[in-house]
Amino acid sequence: MSETVEGGCACGRVRYAVAIHDNDAYLCHCRMCQRATGSISIAFKGVKRADVRCQDGPDWFDSSPIAERAYCRECGTSLGFRFKDDGDGMDLTVASFDDPGRFKPTHHFGAESIHRAWLNTEGLPETRTEEYPKLVDKWAEATGRVPQ
Repeated sequence: MSETVEGGCACGRVRYAVAIHDNDAYLCHCRMCQRATGSISIAFKGVKRADVRCQDGPDWFDSSPIAERAYCRECGTSLGFRFKDDGDGMDLTVASFDDPGRFKPTHHFGAESIHRAWLNTEGLPETRTEEYPKLVDKWAEATGRVPQ
C-alpha cells in the first residue's frame, strides 16, 4: 500500500508530492554525490518517476554523462538524482521531505568513498539550535521568531 508524502526546497518554490511504498532509504557516498552536494554523503529515497508530482520545478543539472540532478535554482536545495536513460526510477533527497525522520537507512552505496569517521558520531558533544544564542538572536531579529 502506498502513501502520498510531500516535500520541497528551502525557499518553497519547488514543492512535490510522491507516492511511497515503504520508509526504506539509503546513503550514497560516491564521489559524484559528494561533489554535487558538498557533503560526505547524501540520503536518498528511491521512488518511481511516475509517482512524483511537482509544482513549479524542479530545475535539472546535467551532472555527468549518465545522470542529472534535481535542484531549486532560487535557493540551491538538492532535491534528487536520476539516470538519463532510466525511465522508471529516481531518487529524492531524504532531507527535502517535510518529514524526513520517517525514513530509515537500509544500506550504503558508493562504499569505496565512505569517510568512516563520519559514519558513527555517537558520543560527540551535541548542541541544540536553541542553545546557541548568537544564532537564535540573529534569527529572531531577522524574522521575529525563533528558528525551527
